Amino acid sequence: AVGKFLKEFAIQEMKHAASVMERIYYLGGEATTKGNKPSIGNSLSEFARNGVKAEEEALVLYRKIIEAAGKIGDWETREVFEKIYGEEESHLFKFQEYSKMQDEAEGPPAVPLSEWRKIFTDDYFALLNKAVQAEISAIIQYTNQHEKASLQALRERNTALEVVTESNKPSVVSKLLKGIFMQEMEHLEKISERIYLLEGEAVFTPDPIPKVGSNADDFLKLDHEAENIAILLYRKIVAEALKIGDTKTRRLFEDIVMQEEEHYWTFDDYVR
Repeated sequence: AVGKFLKEFAIQEMKHAASVMERIYYLGGEATTKGNKPSIGNSLSEFARNGVKAEEEALVLYRKIIEAAGKIGDWETREVFEKIYGEEESHLFKFQEYSKMQDEAEGPPAVPLSEWRKIFTDDYFALLNKAVQAEISAIIQYTNQHEKASLQALRERNTALEVVTESNKPSVVSKLLKGIFMQEMEHLEKISERIYLLEGEAVFTPDPIPKVGSNADDFLKLDHEAENIAILLYRKIVAEALKIGDTKTRRLFEDIVMQEEEHYWTFDDYVR
C-alpha cells in the first residue's frame, strides 16, 4: 500500500515539475537542473516523517509564490501553484497518517547470509548505482528539454505550413522526448527496485550533470551522447552480471539497453 501511493505521488511530483518548468520557459526564464539533497530513511515511519517535512517545506514555498504572483498580477502562475498546492497538501495529510505508524522491531538475522548472495559486493552496488545516477540525469535533462521545446514549438512557426499543421521541429522533438523520459522513469524504478531487493541502497544524485541546451538541435545532440554513455555503462553492467552469475540483473539490463539503443537510433536519425 505504501509503495503504491509513493509511486502515485512521484508521478504527480513529476507533473508538478513539468508544469513549473513550462511556466518558467513561457515567461522567458531558465529552469534549473539542480535539486536539494533528498532524505530517504530506513523505515516506513521514517519515510513518512521525511515526507511530512518535505511537503511542509514545499507548502511554505508555494504560499510565498502564490502571494508574490498575486501582488504582480501574474494570475496564470498563481493558478498553477494553487493547483499544485492543493495536491501537495493532500500528500502532507497522507504522510501524516503514516508517520504515526509503529515500525516492527528488527532483531538479528534468523539465518546467516546465504552463500550465493555473497556475489553482491559494495563494488557491484556502486556499479548499479551509476545506472541509477544516469537515469536520474536523463529524466531531468529530457523533461527540461521537453518543456523548453514545447514553448519553442509555439514561438518558432516560420512558414505557412508550420502554422497550418501546428507542427515544426521543436514540436516533434518535444513529443519525442516526452515518450523517452517516461521510459527512463520506468528504468529508474526497475533498477532501484533491484538494488533494494538485493539489500543495497540506491543513490539519488544525477551523474553526469544534466545538460539542457538552447534549441532542438542542441537537445538532440546532447541526448544522442547521453544515450551513448548509458549504453556503454549498461553493457558493462551486463558483462559484470554475467561474470558473477547474477542472471536476473543481467536480463533486466539487457532489456533496458535494447530500449536505450532505440532511443540512440531515434536521436541519430536527427543528428546525422
